[in-house]
Amino acid sequence: MLRDKLASALKDAMKAQKPVCLSTLRLVQAAIKDRDIAHRSCGKDPVTDEDIMTILVKMVKQREESARLYDEAGRADLAAQEREEISVIKGFLPAQLSEEKVRELCASVVEETGAQGLRDMGKCIKALKDRYSGQMDFSKASGVVKEMLK
Repeated sequence: MLRDKLASALKDAMKAQKPVCLSTLRLVQAAIKDRDIAHRSCGKDPVTDEDIMTILVKMVKQREESARLYDEAGRADLAAQEREEISVIKGFLPAQLSEEKVRELCASVVEETGAQGLRDMGKCIKALKDRYSGQMDFSKASGVVKEMLK
């Protein structure tokens, strides 16, 4: 379970005295706990591994945006710290699919679902999310699917 892997990595980071890794993993666990609390208040079950992967992908995107902004502002030190955090988080995500593989998978999903136009785009993206959660950037995949359905 991904939650257990994160907990053991946190312990390892404490023992190895890796401050960036430790703080990043604490942030990840805090985000997971926040989502658990939100689910509990709605009467849902605790977050699943798939939900955790979604949280991790979101955290990576946030840090990439922050690093880009820090670079533009001339703060290379802060941008480097964000990139270190990205590498820690990406260690818990499955390998990302290449651009051509994403195009290939999008084409197969469009064909399988029998999508005819842009109104069927949601059906295609849902199928991709069900099968490849955490393995591709769905904003890019959305653009590919939209291009195919025009």
